[in-house]
Amino acid sequence: MKLFLAILFFALPEIATAEAREPIHKDDVVVVPLRGEVAPSLLAFLRRAVKTAESNEASAIIFEMNTYGGRLDTATDIVNALNQTKIPTYTFINTNAGSAGALIAIATQHIYMSPVSAIGAAAPILPTGEDLPATAKEKTISYWSALVRGSAIKNGHNPDIAEAFMNKEKEVKIGDRVVHPKGAVLTLNAQEATERINDKPLLAEATVDSIADLTKKAGLKGRLATIEPTGFEQIAFWITAVAPLLLLGGILGAYLEFKIPGATLPGIISAICFALFFLGHYLAGLAGWEVVALFILGIVLVLIEILFFAHSTIVFGVLGVFLMLASLLWTMVDRYPGQNFFPTGKMLAMPLLNMFIAIVGSIIVIALLARYLPRTSILPPLRLDRFKSAGSIPCWRAATVCDRARTDARNAGHHGHRLATQRQSAFRRSRC
Repeated sequence: MKLFLAILFFALPEIATAEAREPIHKDDVVVVPLRGEVAPSLLAFLRRAVKTAESNEASAIIFEMNTYGGRLDTATDIVNALNQTKIPTYTFINTNAGSAGALIAIATQHIYMSPVSAIGAAAPILPTGEDLPATAKEKTISYWSALVRGSAIKNGHNPDIAEAFMNKEKEVKIGDRVVHPKGAVLTLNAQEATERINDKPLLAEATVDSIADLTKKAGLKGRLATIEPTGFEQIAFWITAVAPLLLLGGILGAYLEFKIPGATLPGIISAICFALFFLGHYLAGLAGWEVVALFILGIVLVLIEILFFAHSTIVFGVLGVFLMLASLLWTMVDRYPGQNFFPTGKMLAMPLLNMFIAIVGSIIVIALLARYLPRTSILPPLRLDRFKSAGSIPCWRAATVCDRARTDARNAGHHGHRLATQRQSAFRRSRC
């Protein structure tokens, strides 16, 4: 236990301060990876990276992009942040710049693409993959069309190309040539995006094989310095992927804490699992602190049920369990601003799947522990002499004594009868 706490104590400062391994100096070229889903955690990382580059007077920022898109509201904040950047910005599309990624790339001044890559298909949809309702879709496309056109003009890109990424009714025409007819949203591969029309590239300036190749073709002379997400930013990326495991660990830890009298490590592990679960989803922008308060309230109600109303009512316990499950479920729901308060069935699909995996896994493991744990040295035998001075034992421990008495009677037969009788007598003398 002391070793575990020592490791945690020394690891947390390292996690919190992990950034670029090399310091950033004046005139360096800063490389910022933009990978995975466009989410609030990515926005927080990007803002920190841009501020770090500007404060150290870097000569340029290169965003290495590989994303299929994500939240539109987060993309709005990223676009606004990039359009306010005071140093030259480059995007290296290393495979994918889909949906929100395309809109972010438009907000940089220079775009380069790897030979096998694509950009576009930025039509707004619901988190479930369905189309927006007609009125909402019209309003969203109207607003975003104006936003991306302004962003494209500011950064020297063709505004018609930018609008066609999200508006299927937009035709792209350069001179007498129709580059893209209306009827579908625009997506460009590297060869199409770099095609030169009237001596200007359609969108991307060139295809490159790597960041180093980009710096050569763009004429950037500074030393390359990479800014990576900090430990806490990385927590937000991976915790949402292992949410069922954290829930499983929290539930099993709580079970073992109540099952093994005097043990504290299972309770600590349970608390850490639930804390990481809520912290990761908070950093990812999926939940606020109100769900933590709801979870704690549920725990309090369950404890009230156990300590004060164990034989009179189940209202507090049932309500507490409901609040705990509701808070865990609500934490995983990806709810967008402006949507209805109550999530739809499809919005609940993935959270319910994670919850189902955690609960079923917990039931299986608890069943195995209940069968085999009493036969191991992990669960110490309950000695009655610990409670002789008090004259009685607590109710919850007395129940454990009675259960063990029955087990002893079954396993030991006639020879275990005396021990079973002693423990059952202790149960009868207990106060609840």
